[in-house]
Amino acid sequence: MKAYRISVNLKLGLISFAILIAVASLWYTTKLVDRLKERETSVVRLWAKALEEIPKAPQTGASTPYPADLDEIASVLQGVSQLPGVKAAVSPDDFERYAQALRWARNVPAPRVIDFIQEAILFPDLVGEIPAIVVDSASGQPVQWWNTGSAATTFADLTEAEAAIQTQHLLEQVPEMALLHDPIPIVVTFPGTAEYPAIRFVQYLYYGESKLVQGLRSFPLVQLLFMSLFVLVGYIGFSYIRRSEQSSLWVGMAKEAAHQLGTPISSLMGWLEYMRMRDGERQDSVHEETYVEIEKDIERLTRVASRFSDIGSLPKLEVQPIGPVIESTTDYMRRRLPQGGTFIRLNVVTDPGLQAPLNSELFEWVIENLLKNALDAIESERGRIDVLASAVDTKIRIDVRDTGKGVDRRNWKNVFRPGYSTKKRGWGLGLSLAKRIVEDYHGGTLVLAQSKLGQGTTFRIEIPAGRIEIPAGRIEIPAGRIEIPAG
Repeated sequence: MKAYRISVNLKLGLISFAILIAVASLWYTTKLVDRLKERETSVVRLWAKALEEIPKAPQTGASTPYPADLDEIASVLQGVSQLPGVKAAVSPDDFERYAQALRWARNVPAPRVIDFIQEAILFPDLVGEIPAIVVDSASGQPVQWWNTGSAATTFADLTEAEAAIQTQHLLEQVPEMALLHDPIPIVVTFPGTAEYPAIRFVQYLYYGESKLVQGLRSFPLVQLLFMSLFVLVGYIGFSYIRRSEQSSLWVGMAKEAAHQLGTPISSLMGWLEYMRMRDGERQDSVHEETYVEIEKDIERLTRVASRFSDIGSLPKLEVQPIGPVIESTTDYMRRRLPQGGTFIRLNVVTDPGLQAPLNSELFEWVIENLLKNALDAIESERGRIDVLASAVDTKIRIDVRDTGKGVDRRNWKNVFRPGYSTKKRGWGLGLSLAKRIVEDYHGGTLVLAQSKLGQGTTFRIEIPAGRIEIPAGRIEIPAGRIEIPAG
């Protein structure tokens, strides 16, 4: 029991350590993602500032070599606009557009400034894989975009129908980008003159996350998946190795025990025959009855040694009636219960004609272990043990039911673990070996079917049936009452 608790605590410690590693990995990856997002935001802001500066730089000290000619064209345009014939042919909006063109020509940036912005900031694709959309504040329509899944970056490369589809596609992405980052305003202001008012253009740059950031977000989950798979494979591998080592140890111990029992059993058989020969002339019935019981115990020891010898080797199964196997074991338990002033009723009920492929020596061991477990569980002065065997479809079901102290629900899965025992001097191997005999050697199952504290426990065996011949009625084996008087 102590070893089992240490094993459980060790497993809980390893699980806690694995969870700690997972949490630390998630925290560190999250910090990396946040730092990378801050870097991408800085890059996008610089990129937006570059877009803003192209039309603005420089607006003082025009770099055009024809300032006087532009002023003369402006004066001519102003004078022509007052002529009645021209006013009728050219609208005021057209004159305003011409004025804006002249104003732009006066403020053309120096070529070296434009070259630096374009070659050092815009053209190297500073935003990389970051999806971005520029939306005009006045119309609410996108005017330019990058990394949104479209080959084109402006409407100039699209037909009217393609432009409508692209606009709808971009407008669907804008709210998603707005949830990730606040849009960056791009403001371009042209100062006014005595003749023309100032002009202010405002556009907004919406941007999302690059594929690198998205990949880093999912990286912890992928990492945890691979770690879990690695731990699972390692756990399965180590469990298999541990079970193999335990199996080899049990097989070695069982065969050694069978070997060590062989010599004293042979000696006991010899001494029994010697005592019979010595008392043969007296024909003492009391002594003979004692010799018969001793002989039965020696036979029992021989069978136990045979069971130990069979552990680890593939036993031979023979189709045989299951009733006599159960009856033989229960009869042995009846005769050798300790004197304790208790009253226990042992009932055995089997359907007639039940047959199954069995190794009788090993299967009797299973029944014996379950009966001993039931007897140990009965702590009151009165108790009851029922052994019920019946056919269920193509299987034979054997229930061993007692009215003992029961098993806590939390420990149901532990009762078959090697080393688990509620008894102070228990080894915790009986149920484990019984389960192995049923499942590994007989192709069946042994489970704890039901248990309640203070009410009792039911263990259930199911094994494949051999030939089943069921006449009418059931058979209840008599003499199922055990009464042990006090004293």
